[in-house]
Amino acid sequence: MSQNPNIAVAVVGIDIGKNSFHVVGLDQRGAIVLRQKWSRGQVEARFANMPPCLIGMEACVGAHHLSRRLKALGHDARLMPAKYVRPYSKGQKNDFRDAEAIAEAVQRPTMKFVATKTTDQLDLQALHRVRERLVSQRTGIINQIRAFLLERGVAVRQGLRFLRAELPRILATPPDVLSPRMVRVIEGLAGDWRRLDERIESLSGEIEAIARQDAGCERLMSVPGIGPIISSAMVAAIGTGDGFSKGRDFAGLVGVGSKADLDWRPHHPRQDIEARQSLPARPVCAGGMGCADQAQDVGAPRAQALDRGRQEATAPQRAGDCARQQARPHRLERSRSWSSFRG
Repeated sequence: MSQNPNIAVAVVGIDIGKNSFHVVGLDQRGAIVLRQKWSRGQVEARFANMPPCLIGMEACVGAHHLSRRLKALGHDARLMPAKYVRPYSKGQKNDFRDAEAIAEAVQRPTMKFVATKTTDQLDLQALHRVRERLVSQRTGIINQIRAFLLERGVAVRQGLRFLRAELPRILATPPDVLSPRMVRVIEGLAGDWRRLDERIESLSGEIEAIARQDAGCERLMSVPGIGPIISSAMVAAIGTGDGFSKGRDFAGLVGVGSKADLDWRPHHPRQDIEARQSLPARPVCAGGMGCADQAQDVGAPRAQALDRGRQEATAPQRAGDCARQQARPHRLERSRSWSSFRG
């Protein structure tokens, strides 16, 4: 195997690390012609001396920066989600095999790539992540205050603004309700709460100012229900959206699943098929809709239960239904019970 990076390298896969990068290069036939471990300082210098080629990387920390630098050198750098690269890994996992899998995956014509983020997008995304962390910390402090008060028998209506309004009155309660030590603890938590409010408000104002100056955010904010926070988060994540060929791909990014994914009811595919047999879901009998005591009687009562549309069906179809029904009488009860379970 050649270790010379200048020999016929067409595709390169890079497994990104903190200080070391594992690089695997393939030629036009797919054979490995480069397999080396480079330090972070060597990557740009090595690729600067190589002819333009296709470079694949997993979209992870530091990948967007390296992608921009490699594109500036004339290479075609592409980022891929790690879960799409995993099926191409062969054998036991190590860094070189991961780089080889990346080189294989980046050549696939149906591979879905991640758009390289600009520095402005990364800055905006950093603001959102810091704000999200501060909001989570504030929520934890509020929940802790509520828990301490409940231990003393003091309950406050659910909601941030209600606790903020009631807290001065609660802290002024007699010592038999809240001990002086507990009052000091809650006052300290309230001070942390105020400081977090100030930081969150400052970050929110900065994000809103950025959103008002960005054309993409302005277009998104024209949609009812979308404000500066949501619009700027979308722009920071996907930019102009050129990386999505259709809206369904974007729906997958934000976590909107199919109808089957949204159906929480446990069921087996075979049961689902049996529930969709040609038998009526809720047969009519003398006792009314779905009478249980006549569920096993699938002869004449079933013929009486059929609606007008089924009675007008052809004779062979009716005969076939009766034959299947008499051969498997338990299917009527199972179909009806499953239909009632699914509502």
